[in-house]
Amino acid sequence: MQQYGLIVIGGGPGGYEAAAIAASQGVKVALIEKDLLGGTCLNRGCVPTKCLCAAAERLHAIQSAAGFGITVDGSVIADYGAAVSRAVGVIDTLRTDVEALLKDVDIFHGEARLSSGHTVVVGANFLKGRQIIIATGSKPAPLPIDGAEYTLTSDEFLMCRELPGRVAVIGGGVIGLEFASVIAAYGREVTVLEFCPEILPGIDAEIAKRLRTYLSRRGVKFVLNARVTAVSESRTVTYEAKGKTAAVESDLVICAVGRRPVLPEGLAEAGVTLNERGFISVDDRYETASPGIFAIGDVNGRCMLAHAATAQTRVVTGQTAVFGAVPSVVFTLPECASVGMKTADAEGLKASKIPYSANAKAQASGDDAGMLKLVYRESDLTVVGCQAVGAHAGDLIAEATIAIDSAYTLRRLALDTVSAHPGLSELLQAAAAAALS
Repeated sequence: MQQYGLIVIGGGPGGYEAAAIAASQGVKVALIEKDLLGGTCLNRGCVPTKCLCAAAERLHAIQSAAGFGITVDGSVIADYGAAVSRAVGVIDTLRTDVEALLKDVDIFHGEARLSSGHTVVVGANFLKGRQIIIATGSKPAPLPIDGAEYTLTSDEFLMCRELPGRVAVIGGGVIGLEFASVIAAYGREVTVLEFCPEILPGIDAEIAKRLRTYLSRRGVKFVLNARVTAVSESRTVTYEAKGKTAAVESDLVICAVGRRPVLPEGLAEAGVTLNERGFISVDDRYETASPGIFAIGDVNGRCMLAHAATAQTRVVTGQTAVFGAVPSVVFTLPECASVGMKTADAEGLKASKIPYSANAKAQASGDDAGMLKLVYRESDLTVVGCQAVGAHAGDLIAEATIAIDSAYTLRRLALDTVSAHPGLSELLQAAAAAALS
């Protein structure tokens, strides 16, 4: 039996951060990872997807060069396989950085099984920890339909080195839309089938509709209110919509209908319980029903984003008692981002809307398709949320996040804050000023 101050199960963003922080504090730490360090985000999620999105963005820039008086002589060869290879190189570099971060941590490769008495078994090793953090993440959720075996998960799609002519994407959430945006940029025919009345359920409906409009202009086809019922061996997707049955013919089908937690064995024996959604149940300190055992990241289902897992790590390791608003970004072309509250979330909330076309930087760069919504409380004019669709929406949301966490009022944002001109950040000030007028 090997004794540790902390045992971390899972080497993703939350897990490796927790292990590194504890080790830097002089705690003896063990980290157990059954696959590759870095977790889903680094190896099969955020990072490779963003690499492909970056390639698609450059391809779009080349295709749009004529509008800036630039002539591209000869044919433009878009090698998707080369873009995937570049992503692999980026992943390898970042994984090396993670390994360096864990230089003072004992790493065990294998499947972890929890037992009673704060014991974890991995292979032939029996580890006992004063504290245990479960950070095992999530995996693609299956779609219970006939022919599901003819679809690819997000993990499997990211391994593809070629794009066929026609692609069907089941699911209009973040993952499905990012893939669809990349595929369309490479000139392939792509159709997104979404069960809900609008894409990106949970995002501000007006912003989601605008994103769908922009993606449609770039070649993405959408079928909303579509309940997929089957996928044939020939990759024909059958669905029901508006009381009728229809089909989409494709060469490849991607299933992106959400994710479910990866649960280690032995939870019950360790006294860890699940909630009604099947995620590990935790309190506001991310402690499970078993004292001294914590669960962070996707496995607790609180907020399934890599940076949320990292923020939860800071709470568990005692660096902070609470963290602020958590922004989310969809890296489509153009981007879509959100932070804080939407007007539909509570009574007494209003929004000030500003189009990108009113911004000098957006006009100069040719990125004037977009809109920013600034949400504020009508009673005291405090900024409580922001949503945006358009170029660099994620960067705009970062600034809005600071304003929300600092309880900025509209007046402070509009009059006391200075933004560089010309810059997209002026959209935030313009929205605040418009609300005050």
